[in-house]
Formats: sequence, C-alpha cells, structure tokens
Amino acid sequence: MHPKQNRRRWIGSLAASIAGVSASGWFPLFAQEQIEQAKRTSRHVILLWMSGGPSQTDTWDLKPGHANGGEFKEIQTAAPGLRFSEHLPKLAALGDKLGVIRGLSTREGDHGRGTYLMRTGHLPGSPVRYPCIGSSVANQLGAAPDGLPGCISVGAFRTFNEDAFSPGFLGPRLQPLMVGASDMPGATMNGADGFPQLRVQGMNRPERVTETRMEKRLTMWKNLQSGFLETHRTGAAKTHNMIYENAVRLMNSEDARAFDLSGEPPELREAYGRTVFGQGCLLARRLIEHGVSFIEVSLGTSSGGAGWDTHSDNFNAVRALSTELDNGWATLMTDLADRGLLESTTILWMGEFGRTPQINGSVGRDHFPNAWSAVLAGGGIAGGQAYGKTSESGVDVVDGMMTAEDLLATLCQASGIDPKKTQLDDNGRPTRITEGTAVTALLS
Repeated sequence: MHPKQNRRRWIGSLAASIAGVSASGWFPLFAQEQIEQAKRTSRHVILLWMSGGPSQTDTWDLKPGHANGGEFKEIQTAAPGLRFSEHLPKLAALGDKLGVIRGLSTREGDHGRGTYLMRTGHLPGSPVRYPCIGSSVANQLGAAPDGLPGCISVGAFRTFNEDAFSPGFLGPRLQPLMVGASDMPGATMNGADGFPQLRVQGMNRPERVTETRMEKRLTMWKNLQSGFLETHRTGAAKTHNMIYENAVRLMNSEDARAFDLSGEPPELREAYGRTVFGQGCLLARRLIEHGVSFIEVSLGTSSGGAGWDTHSDNFNAVRALSTELDNGWATLMTDLADRGLLESTTILWMGEFGRTPQINGSVGRDHFPNAWSAVLAGGGIAGGQAYGKTSESGVDVVDGMMTAEDLLATLCQASGIDPKKTQLDDNGRPTRITEGTAVTALLS
C-alpha cells in the first residue's frame, strides 16, 4: 500500500474516533490538531488548464528580433537569464520558483485529440477508457480526510473532449467534482459584491423545497434504491447510486463551506481577480487547506470569446488573458507560500498544444504541437530555469525535447507519485499512469 494512503487511512480513523471521546477532555483538541497538520503536510497538485491552446511565443518563449516575435517585449524575471512576456510581471517576480519547459513536442494538433492526450497521457482512439490525470493523482494521493472529493475541477470547458475530464476505468468514485463549469447551467453568476460565485451543480436544494420535504424525499429515495440495488449490484445502477450518495454526503457536509468565498478578505479577492479563473485559484487554496489532493482551474474558452484559441487578433486576446493569469496564479503562489503550503503543492500550467510561431493574415496564431511550452512550479520542482530550447524561429525543438507523457511523469514524480505505478483497467490489466519518463533536471 502507498505510504500516503496509509497516512490518510490513519487520519480517517482518527477523525472518526473523536466522536467517541468526551468533548471535555484534551484528546479531541489534540486529535483535531493532528488532522489539521496532516492536511497541511499532505501532497497536493494544482493543474492550471489553458483551454484553447496558449501561445508560447507570447508568454514563456519570446523571439525578440525575429519576424515571428510579434508585439510583446521580454522582461527579466527573479531568476538570472530567465525572461518572460512583459504582460506577466507578477509571475516574473516569482521566476525563481518556476520551471519553464520550452521543448514540448506532442502529436495532436486538434483541440479534442490534443486535450485528451495532454490530460490522460494516452493517445485518443483506444478501447481503454483512460482516466484524466486528476483522477489518477487523486487515486494515488487519496481522498481528503473530511469527505470532500479527491479531485475537483473549477471552470472547466469540456466541449472539446468530455472524455478527457472523466475518471475512465477508475470509476465514479474518482469522478472530478465540477464547480463553475461553463457547460453547466447556472454554474457561475456574479454575486451582490460583483465577484463570480462558483457553484457546485445540485449541491443546494431549491428554495421551494424545505428541509423537511428534502428529508422525506431522501428517505423515499433510499427505500426505493435499497430494493432496486438488491437485484442490480453492478454497472449503471451502482454508478448512479454512488453519484447520488456522494452528492447527498457533500450537501450535508460542513466542509461544503469551502466553496463559499464570501468570508475571504476583499483585498485578497481583488488581488486574485474578479474572474472565474482568479476566484477559482482562491478556491484552490481553500480546497488544499481542506485536504483535497487535486484541483484544476481552467482559463480559456470558459472565460468567453475564443480564449487561448487565437486564430485572429492574437495580441489583444493574449494580453488580456496574460493579465488574468498573472493576477490569479501569482497571488495563488504567494498565498500558498504565506500559509506554508507551497512546498507540499505542485503546480502544472499547460494547454492542449501551442500556437504557430508564424503570425497569420488575421494577426493570429494557429494550432502548433511541434514545439511549445508548459510550466511547473511549487513542491518538488527546481525553479528558476528554462528546460529545453527552440530554434531561433521557434519552429523546432533543438534541445531538451519532452513529450506529453514525459511531462505528466515529471508531474507525478514531483508530487511524490511513482510514474511507473499501475492502475487496473476495466479488464483487470495493470496500466501505467503515464508511459513517459520524469525529467530529473526539473525536480528538486
């Protein structure tokens, strides 16, 4: 058994034992402190998913002086020799904590296929239902000790490839919980304070349904389910029942308050930004404090318009997206560091592919998986460096080439997961989380 799973089982047992001990004694206070300490020291992963395919040439791998370079200037970061776009000044100040990967070269230039490859580590088209990386990480690191799901996705845009957001053969227990997803009606709306409210679909009962009526409905549902499940113990019936049970448990959990950002200081919320991505980054910090293993926050097409899919008007779009990214991500890293959580949290920034170094006739950049960038940060990462190099034009990788599989293997290794670890697929066959090899130069 994985040592982190042992620890999490111990945490769960400890939490359960508190109820049986007198509240007047010292032990409950001690036990609660141990639980809180475990939440702080457990490993976590945050995926910052850039839906639409971000331009590496206008963010992390600029080409000043070349025809492909475009409008943006470079600025120096906190790491000697490492330069970013001028529109990422706050992240530049944290450059010594970022490991920029400039030599990604992948095989899929279609949105749907690229999304699947980057999020699962496997090529699309296989009869095997591979899980998304969030479900695999949550499976290895374990669930939060207080009942929240192990994998939570904020602001997701799943239209390109819904299977890339699924738990695959790991099943509904590791289904990502969707919060504020762009394809869920009513998932986000602005509150009276002007900040977007990130809603979990179905977590709150309708106002017209009183608590008493809700209890009666749940009792009726449980009675009907118990009889039905006696003759339908597997397949869709079991999956359906598990999803409903998880939803009811979350509705009645004190930890559902983690999704309420209204108690956070207004100045901190402003620093994160009045956007789904910015407030999603704040929510990610809160969920880590509650022990959630994997949190994803999306920025791109869920924000409206074309997002990072900048076939036209690339520079105006990327300038606005970069500001949104800079505010949310930089504040998240500073906030985590201030709370002693950054060293136990590994962060990955990526999209489904990059964009052409060449600027097209619509002042845009097109799909380009041949040579592009991703970024790692936080716990387990050797920051302050650019790994890999592209040619002067940005068209080819000339040093330090990495595949999608290598990137996910490096993420796993940095977060304390053996990338060679296997999980059983639908037919009981052991399947590696990713077939790639971790790049040790990026690991601390």
